[in-house]
Amino acid sequence: MPFSNLTFAVVDVETTGGSAAAGHRVTEVAAVIVEHGVIRDGFHSLVNPRRAIPPFITSLTGISDAMVRDAPTFDVIAGALAQQLVGRVFVAHNARFDWSFLSAEYARVMPTTLEGGDPLASLATAQLCTVRLARRLLQHLPRRNLDAVCAHYGVTNEGRHRADGDARATARVLLALLADAQRQGVHGWDALQALLARGTGATRKRRVATPAPSDGADGI
Repeated sequence: MPFSNLTFAVVDVETTGGSAAAGHRVTEVAAVIVEHGVIRDGFHSLVNPRRAIPPFITSLTGISDAMVRDAPTFDVIAGALAQQLVGRVFVAHNARFDWSFLSAEYARVMPTTLEGGDPLASLATAQLCTVRLARRLLQHLPRRNLDAVCAHYGVTNEGRHRADGDARATARVLLALLADAQRQGVHGWDALQALLARGTGATRKRRVATPAPSDGADGI
């Protein structure tokens, strides 16, 4: 399937901590839509996580307990967000992180619906990580975190460590990465998956199911 036939939902979440498995929750979520090379609005909301936000997270994101006190809880916004994800390729910078948090949030909303299955798998058609793609296409960069890849492509992020700003920056990075891929002869989804699969054995062993944020080479 050529890229022109795909629609991407580029997602970013801010959270109370680094692991959904440890009970951390989403505090902000954004999804922007990329179709035919055009970025358009999708969904954005603060989220009341029903738990305290640690001071170091507030320092990083600027999101405080006071900001989310009157924000909707995830169950309130779940349907509107799902409308942006359904039938689209889920994209994020360090996608496993964002996917794991949203999957955990949706599991709380519909815990018995999928009999233990992954709720996001019933919405998004596939998952694409721009960190993984940057590893393949930008091997000369010492870092592939969002700041480094944005700097490489001249992408300005108007809201770093905020969901809407990071999602929009990631959408622009996605378009630049796909353009680079096409210059290397990669023009469709299957070819892109083959590119991502090259030499990933050692990398898979090092990764964990719910990676924590990082400012290192492959962080967010």
